[in-house]
Amino acid sequence: MNILDNIRIVLVEPIHGGNIGSVCRAMNNNDLTDLAIVNPRPTTDWDDARKLACNAKEQLDARKEYATLAEAVAGCTVVAGTSARTGFYRDTAHPPREFAPIALESATNHKIALVFGREDKGLFNEELALCTHILQIPSSERYTSLNLSHAVMVCGYELFTAAGIFQASEEKADEADSALRERMFSTWREMMIETEFTHDQKLEHMMMGLRRIFSRGKLTVPDCKILMGLAKQSLWVSSQWKKAQNHE
Repeated sequence: MNILDNIRIVLVEPIHGGNIGSVCRAMNNNDLTDLAIVNPRPTTDWDDARKLACNAKEQLDARKEYATLAEAVAGCTVVAGTSARTGFYRDTAHPPREFAPIALESATNHKIALVFGREDKGLFNEELALCTHILQIPSSERYTSLNLSHAVMVCGYELFTAAGIFQASEEKADEADSALRERMFSTWREMMIETEFTHDQKLEHMMMGLRRIFSRGKLTVPDCKILMGLAKQSLWVSSQWKKAQNHE
């Protein structure tokens, strides 16, 4: 079982259907499937929700609805409520990155919940009282409140990353050895001379500059072959041009 299946995203009285759909999309990006909505408003625009859910309509259609937050988190061990406010017990809030390992440890064997409040008023104190943890997403003091779906995306991303499910692509080509790099530099040296890119007295200085440029990152065997090919083609073009000049 995917550990992220044990993470429930709980929205408390969301105002806008579009935000619900956008939350589903953010969940889909981060492999989260369990959506719960507390006391959904009768005026919710579900058509707008479906439109903004894009390819995450599965999460939207599978949503669970509860009358109260207590019912929505009744079977959860860790319950984390998000809040942008400060003061009182909110001073013990965790940033999502710090909270992720705590959440995943419990989610290994239990259902846990991340709770997000109303777009305009957030979570009330009595709702935060039901939470075992409080989350505060780092943001600029210029504006600390995040859009609902953005908050879900940030928290979901930290959980998804910490779960270690995503495997970044790796460079498959072999790294170029010193002999190949020196062949490449030799070809570029010849090219700079033949194309009159630099004068003889500045040639070695230019070569050192070129070496520094190509030493800032790992050069693979294909990288070196491409660079050598570029230099050789420049040599050929230069020779053809000189032949044409001599025939004029």
